[in-house]
Amino acid sequence: MSEIVNFGRYGKSFQEGLVQLIVQDRPFADQITEVLDLNFLELDYLRVFAHKITSYRDKYSKHPSLDAIGTILQTDLDKEDQIIKQQVQEYFERIINSDLDDVEYIKEQSLDFCRKQNLKGAMLQSVDLLQSCSFDEISKIINESLKLGSETNFGHDYLADFEQRYLPKHRKPITTGWNDIDLISGGGLGKSELGVVIAPTGAGKSMVLVHLGAQALLEKKTVVHYTLELGDTVIANRYDSCITGFPISNLIDFKEEVYEQIKDIEGKLIVKEYPTKSASTNTIKTHLAKLKKRGIVPGLIIVDYADLLKPVVVRKEKRAELESIYEDLRGIASEFECPIWTASQTNRSGLNAEVITMEQISEAFNKCFVADFIMSVSRTIEDKQNNTGKIFIAKNRNGPDGIIYDIFMDTSNINIKIMPKVNTVNASSNIPLNPVALTAKQQKELLQNKYQKFRKHIKRNNI
Repeated sequence: MSEIVNFGRYGKSFQEGLVQLIVQDRPFADQITEVLDLNFLELDYLRVFAHKITSYRDKYSKHPSLDAIGTILQTDLDKEDQIIKQQVQEYFERIINSDLDDVEYIKEQSLDFCRKQNLKGAMLQSVDLLQSCSFDEISKIINESLKLGSETNFGHDYLADFEQRYLPKHRKPITTGWNDIDLISGGGLGKSELGVVIAPTGAGKSMVLVHLGAQALLEKKTVVHYTLELGDTVIANRYDSCITGFPISNLIDFKEEVYEQIKDIEGKLIVKEYPTKSASTNTIKTHLAKLKKRGIVPGLIIVDYADLLKPVVVRKEKRAELESIYEDLRGIASEFECPIWTASQTNRSGLNAEVITMEQISEAFNKCFVADFIMSVSRTIEDKQNNTGKIFIAKNRNGPDGIIYDIFMDTSNINIKIMPKVNTVNASSNIPLNPVALTAKQQKELLQNKYQKFRKHIKRNNI
């Protein structure tokens, strides 16, 4: 019976707001009417009003305008009780003359309202079945009621959703801290996107992830950092060093100075440690759900690193397990509507490679298809000695890829900078001179330019 008591929060005010939102927000109406049984509404005048809206949508295959609703209420309420008729008209006048304050709350809770009302109906239906001990039938009724709304997205209607398709996309990207990469990626990694850092062991995958997390933290974001290899305090110390510039090796000597620099940071950092191969993507989802109940909503999630997660389903091939892990991470990014950065290990060929490409990703190459942004970090022995290296943009769904950046990387204090390019662009053609950094379009343009010059040379010299 405790479930029924909780329906109080979905009383008159909530139900009136729900119906008002159906009137004012067509995309919301498209979704909620797939699961909303009008009997869920506990007020007679709301059921009558909502019935007029849904009947119009069914009959004309479009959402009614306010003028259309006004006409319906003037001409199509004759069969209703006089009191109900008056309540319907008064309700309509109220909603067209007032704004809805708690839109986001209603959207967030509407499906839960429908599920609870459906469950309540299933429980009442099961009362009679209890007397006949029809437990299998009761179980079936209850289970079916809990499935309500499990799939409400039926796809993008090409014509009906034309205007929606041209609305600005709210990616809400989070900076990488590198202007060059922000420029080509549309401001950084966006909402619901998955970014992957590829590097061999010891090249600095974890440090790059800390750098990315620190930038988000300084941008007042809530960062949830999962570490599967290093201790949580080790990771936290790396953030200390990255933000303050003090060397990791003797942070203790600068304890007071570190605290003075980090104490006023408005962002929030949660570092959660799991032993290697002890946590799965389900573990991460459960932890994120617990944080959400405490009011901690992530702005950026970091998983250091995905290859060390335990598969949810054990497969015969490790390759298939890894692919499913990356698919699950992409799903978490979408579910929590925030970017996720993770890392992947290279195979042996990437150990001392000057530039690491996607072909050198360890095990499952197909996991790259899931990611929205992939960059590799390569550091030869000489690079490590000189605090240098290269970042290669292997995949970029929001801009060009195939670009190489020289980097300065001081691992003693997590200082990673992209070095300025010198003489990398042909002023006459605006094409980078470094062939490796060319996009396919730029390569074509370069070849065309070379061909035109060759033809002029032939003609000029009568060859």
